[in-house]
Amino acid sequence: MKSGNWRVQLLVWRIKHLRSRNFIILLSIIIGCLAGVAAVLLKEAVHLVESLLTRGSDANYANYYYLAYPLLGLLITTILAKYLFREPFGHGVTDILYAISKKSSNINRRKTYSNLFGSAITVGFGGSVGLEAPIVMTGSAIASAVGQFTHLQAKKRALLIGCGAAGAISAIFNSPIAGVIFSIEVILTQVNINAFIPLLIASVAGSLTSMLLYHDDILFRFTLSEPFVATDTPYFIILGVICGLVSLYFTRVTYTVEDWMATLQSPIYRALMGGIAIGLMIFVFPPLYGEGYNFIKVLLHGKEANILDNSLFFYKIDNPLFIPVFIFGLILVKPFASAVTLGSGGNGGIFGPSLFLGGVTGFWVARIINSLGLIGSVSLSNFTLVGMCGVMSGVLHAPLTAIFLIAEITGGYTLFVPLMLVSALSYSTIYYFERYSLYTRGLVKRGLLITNDQDQLVLDQMEIDKLVEKDLLTIHPEATLGDLVNLVQVSRRNIFPVINEQKELMGIITLDDIREIMFDTEAQQNVIIGTLSHAPPDVVSHRDTMQEVMDKFEKTGAWNLPVLNHGKYEGLISKSRIFNAYRRRLIRHRPEY
Repeated sequence: MKSGNWRVQLLVWRIKHLRSRNFIILLSIIIGCLAGVAAVLLKEAVHLVESLLTRGSDANYANYYYLAYPLLGLLITTILAKYLFREPFGHGVTDILYAISKKSSNINRRKTYSNLFGSAITVGFGGSVGLEAPIVMTGSAIASAVGQFTHLQAKKRALLIGCGAAGAISAIFNSPIAGVIFSIEVILTQVNINAFIPLLIASVAGSLTSMLLYHDDILFRFTLSEPFVATDTPYFIILGVICGLVSLYFTRVTYTVEDWMATLQSPIYRALMGGIAIGLMIFVFPPLYGEGYNFIKVLLHGKEANILDNSLFFYKIDNPLFIPVFIFGLILVKPFASAVTLGSGGNGGIFGPSLFLGGVTGFWVARIINSLGLIGSVSLSNFTLVGMCGVMSGVLHAPLTAIFLIAEITGGYTLFVPLMLVSALSYSTIYYFERYSLYTRGLVKRGLLITNDQDQLVLDQMEIDKLVEKDLLTIHPEATLGDLVNLVQVSRRNIFPVINEQKELMGIITLDDIREIMFDTEAQQNVIIGTLSHAPPDVVSHRDTMQEVMDKFEKTGAWNLPVLNHGKYEGLISKSRIFNAYRRRLIRHRPEY
């Protein structure tokens, strides 16, 4: 049997015996289970790395270890990315959105395992980021690989990628509803009702797999002990606005730090600089080490006495008024720690940091309210949980995901009203300043993703290079009218770009420009093309987005514009060809799942 025949036979059997919808459901089960296994493997790997680093070490010197561990972890991940995987780890969800938008939902197969290694080392060695984005990337990469193996179309591969993301979130938090909503709200920009069943099944499969293998909650679970009190509503309104502002602070710091880190050309130098900076931040604020969920558990259980335990500088301070000061310091520094970790080559995501930052923000607000003693006291644990929802909603621009994630983590809907209120206020606050999330802003800014407008999304997915017409006959500016008449006799077009020896565009000539003199024998011999040509109404750069191209057509009223590549003439682009390509892509873009 020839190599690959079994694969062909399998595909033929599937086409004959399985309807497309049933096949997608079967694949969603497989992908959900694989995402659940990957989530467990990643968490176990992080625990193993942390255990190896801390086993037998003297707690009195733990802070000094923190100075070295992040640096070592970033150096290892940088070397792995450069020499083993031969590509940067990227930014998780942003890379998934780019793959769906621009790569026909094809994700590099190395992503099925590279993020497991990179994030295990980054977070295990103390990098101040989360595991959620790497595990979502792993689940999505597995889904994309399955879709490619089974020769599914791009739209169905996109659905499978959503299934992989849903299974990953469900597995890592044991929250199947949040997994589905995350896929719909963040990964799949357009979903119809037929997509819900595969997403639900993949999410359930991921959750069940992690429960069977891990026998515990992957990250954490908290049982509510205090009810929601309606009289606390004004305080939750304040918390919602503060969470929105903290989300904005986190977003702006991340942009600024990552842009600055990108100016450092050497990956090794970036890792060194970033590792030293993170080590110093953790040295002063030990809760910044790793994911930080253990510190959130301390806050949720009200163990204020343990908040400063591992702090080399502050553990002797016995004044309870210092607790809010320390927590506020964490709020200020955490965005820098996360951004530096990612910008210097670490592998992780902003999902976890947003939950950590939200938790400490909620605790800080509640602690301030209780310290003021205005009207009784509020629940520290409830505000911590609702704060997690608020900042996650703002940073990810995913209010529904944040609401249902915290509701599932707490095992009920006791806090549903404040969760909804704070999530909405936080999202509205940051949306006033930042319309796009950290996941999408860079893509939208570069014209690689339009999230809400169907027409713009289809237009933006079109590539200029594939629409340039290069069959036009060109003429030199020093040629004669007679030379042009000879071109007219063999050309099927009525536009002639005037190009010099350096392939620079000197102007254009149309048939209308020469119609009255083209048969004049004397003019054919004496008139120089350079005296007849005129500047085009505008030019298109190969770096322009399709939206910019259409704006130029709209402004000039032209039907044809020349295209330049680094100042050199490349060809012509016509409005009619864009419309034809748009119509074909619009038909292909209609969701079938």
